[in-house]
Amino acid sequence: MVNMVRLMQNEHLKTYRRPGTWVMIGILLLVSIAFGFLYQMEHEGAAGDWRAGLEKQNRQDEKTLQNENLNQMTRANVEERYQINQYRLDHNMPPAAGNLWGMMSETAALMSLVTLFTIIVSATSVAGEFSQGTIKLLLIRPASRAKILLAKYLSSFGLALTLLVLAFTFSFITGLILFGNEGWETPHLYVQGGQVHEQSMLLHVIGLYGLKGVDLLMMTTFAFMISVVFRSSALAIGLALFLMFTGSNVVMMLAALGYDWVKYILFANTDLSPYFSGRPLVEGMTLSFSVTVLAVYFLLFNAISWLVFHKRDVAA
Repeated sequence: MVNMVRLMQNEHLKTYRRPGTWVMIGILLLVSIAFGFLYQMEHEGAAGDWRAGLEKQNRQDEKTLQNENLNQMTRANVEERYQINQYRLDHNMPPAAGNLWGMMSETAALMSLVTLFTIIVSATSVAGEFSQGTIKLLLIRPASRAKILLAKYLSSFGLALTLLVLAFTFSFITGLILFGNEGWETPHLYVQGGQVHEQSMLLHVIGLYGLKGVDLLMMTTFAFMISVVFRSSALAIGLALFLMFTGSNVVMMLAALGYDWVKYILFANTDLSPYFSGRPLVEGMTLSFSVTVLAVYFLLFNAISWLVFHKRDVAA
């Protein structure tokens, strides 16, 4: 246990001694601030004419729903939007656009930046030791390879969680400064069972970031596995980033072409938000199915990492 704690401390020190880690945190802060100002400019004055905007949208949606050739998924999305807009009009409830919660909902997209940074760190966690020739110094410690690998993995995931919390905190503080507590009581609306329901916006935003955290966990584990398999840091980073940027697009393209087997691919399951606010990528997919698929991939990635690291010869 003592060895494990020391290994964890050593890995954390390595991570936070690197100037690159603090550069990443600084970039995250600057991007959060810039995003806030851009959001404020884009939605300036939006609260003043929100009723007219929703009424116009509903008229357009009514015309759209009259189209008999509309596919089922599009029809369901338009109907839900119409119901929510009408609920706002009936209850004099302005949308969240142009306030703290509206900004926080959109800044959840910044998690892609967090994932990018985490992949870079995770993909070099083990491969970097081989590239720099420090792996031998690491393995002469009185600790098993399994403990060394676990310490490195937990350190990578710990950084991922830290960046996630910082992204949320930076966005929240920026939103408070720019918008104050205006619209604090505005609820999040969603349709379930044909009825519109209200939910705390705070819980909704936390849920958005939490769901992004699932994707973050899987991509961290995936990048870490690649770091173990390949000795080259550059190759590990390049491959992990390539799959990050192309994986989801390829999956969506295959799903659009009607390939049902695409639901078994990792990138078809990392985004769980459609189960709460939209439609699954492939008809018939459920939340429990995606969670099961992710669990299988998680165990597979960690098993590969352990087997390769345990068997690898570092004498060369």
